[in-house]
Amino acid sequence: MVEFNPDGSLKLPESVLNIKKDKEARLKNTNCLQIKKEAVSFRAPKKCILHLRLSETNNNPIFIENIYKDFAQGANVITKINKITNREYDIEIGTDFKRCSECTKLIGRYKEFLDGNVIEEKGSCEFESFHKKADNFCYEDYFD
Repeated sequence: MVEFNPDGSLKLPESVLNIKKDKEARLKNTNCLQIKKEAVSFRAPKKCILHLRLSETNNNPIFIENIYKDFAQGANVITKINKITNREYDIEIGTDFKRCSECTKLIGRYKEFLDGNVIEEKGSCEFESFHKKADNFCYEDYFD
């Protein structure tokens, strides 16, 4: 059932509000990184942007640039990092056949550095990682 606020806007379900409060609390109280994946161009040449935002408790943002530099040296895809503020960065992922796998690899490096304490938001990205597909794998669906 759909509920409305007094101003006419849709009322968010309690579960969505709890997830939002949890993300805000993690960004305020823990050492974490929020990554929002956005597809900027869906036609060739395709381009995506990762919006990175550091939590308030992180006082050393240099790891973002260091991990990016290490990644960019071995990557097949053309990338560019833009520092917006001391806690916000944008990383552009250019067009390439392995664009999505390279993007996933970069996010994985940030997750590894922060011991998995990364808030990953899909945004307008349409990529489904192999790991999500593997979670739904059922042996009986493919073999007798």
